Amino acid sequence: METANQIFFIVFSLIGLGLFLSALYQYHANRVREFSIYWPLSLGLFSLSSFSFGIALWTHKFFLTIANTSFVISVFLLIFLYRSWNQRPFTKIQAFLLWLIPVFIFFFYDYLRVTPETFKQRVALITIAQELFLIWQIWELLKYYKTDRSILVRWLIFLSAFTLLGETCRTVWVLFGSTQTNFFLYAQDAVALTLLWIGYGSTILIYVALGSFYLEKQIKKENQIANALKSTKEENEKITELLKEKERLIYGLLKANKTAATGALSASIAHELNQPLGASNLNIQFLKMKLEKGVLNPELGKEILDSLEEDNKRAATIVKSLRSIFTEGESNTQAVQLGDLIASVLEIVKPELKGKNIQIQLRVDDDLVIMVNPSEIEQVILNLLNNAIQALANSGTLQRRIAIEAIKKGKSVQLSVADNGAGVSPEFKPHLFELLSTTKQTGMGLGLWLCKHIVTRYRGSIDYEDALGGGAKFVIELPFS
Repeated sequence: METANQIFFIVFSLIGLGLFLSALYQYHANRVREFSIYWPLSLGLFSLSSFSFGIALWTHKFFLTIANTSFVISVFLLIFLYRSWNQRPFTKIQAFLLWLIPVFIFFFYDYLRVTPETFKQRVALITIAQELFLIWQIWELLKYYKTDRSILVRWLIFLSAFTLLGETCRTVWVLFGSTQTNFFLYAQDAVALTLLWIGYGSTILIYVALGSFYLEKQIKKENQIANALKSTKEENEKITELLKEKERLIYGLLKANKTAATGALSASIAHELNQPLGASNLNIQFLKMKLEKGVLNPELGKEILDSLEEDNKRAATIVKSLRSIFTEGESNTQAVQLGDLIASVLEIVKPELKGKNIQIQLRVDDDLVIMVNPSEIEQVILNLLNNAIQALANSGTLQRRIAIEAIKKGKSVQLSVADNGAGVSPEFKPHLFELLSTTKQTGMGLGLWLCKHIVTRYRGSIDYEDALGGGAKFVIELPFS
């Protein structure tokens, strides 16, 4: 009978060892939430306890002390485990004081082991300590059950309560029901042995339930990861689709911008060519009239033809200049005197100024050198002068005048063109420089937009302000060279 009991202990030791290795692998491989080293440690000590019980009679009875102390500590460690589930770990001082209990049991049990006729006391010491620890375990499990009402937690509570009941019955039987007084654990009566193996069996079931508990946690975590990966994959697919849609939109916008730029170029060419073509038309009509009357002399003819050639050159320059503006290519900048540009533009509009009885007030500082494409800045000045001329022609003002001022201001050159006409209505001011926005009934909404487009190419600015005494005033600032 003693040999059979020893073999039983060895078998339980091997079962515990298998569970210990599995728990240790799971601990190192996963580290899921609430996983603690206390579970594999408890299993390892349970296996050591069973093995020590199995070899004690074959080697030395001191292994009984090791076996019983290891068993008590294995139960004790489960309290630490369940406390970690409740996120209420012991403080260092609490843990130190608690670990004095198994130390006391070790020395006291070893003292009783070598003292004759103390078998009942030794059994009572171990079983009562186990029962107290089991009560504590059940209390911790009940607290944890409030947050995790899984069937495995209920099984742990049930198995712990069943083990507590079995150990209590064993304590009562050994102390009061059994007449045995020897120290041989392996030769107890049938009732005591039955209660012993029931306790060991239920302990193994507790460890199996713990393994299932952590396996369930691992599966849930893997499912969460799988769901997260699936969700991430779906989100990545949506993001990829959105990026493709973004590329399609960008391509569409680029195409639309190109179309808009082409349209703006065409409209700007038509807008800017009005004046040279109009001047050419007037010269042609004048030439035809002289030819029909037969009063055309060579000098007048040459003058008219020179004027037509000049208008033709101006038209070609306008087309070339506008093409360079809209293609964002090289602007062929050069150092030019702003005063010379203003003079050349005034020469162009001189007939209109004279025809509409408009006076020019001119103030230009010397040496106002700017790095620009001359034809582009001429277009800007010409547009502003034409706008001022049209505004004065439609205003009904008797004393019509345009004030042109070019001065140096810090590191910039400031050019202003002001008239004493009716000015700009408040509702038009916010949109003056927008494409297709016009203040005139027959306007195209290109002139001021084109002026701003050209000026900003040279890191300059153009603004509108009301002129003193009434009228409109446009102020341009360009970097001084």
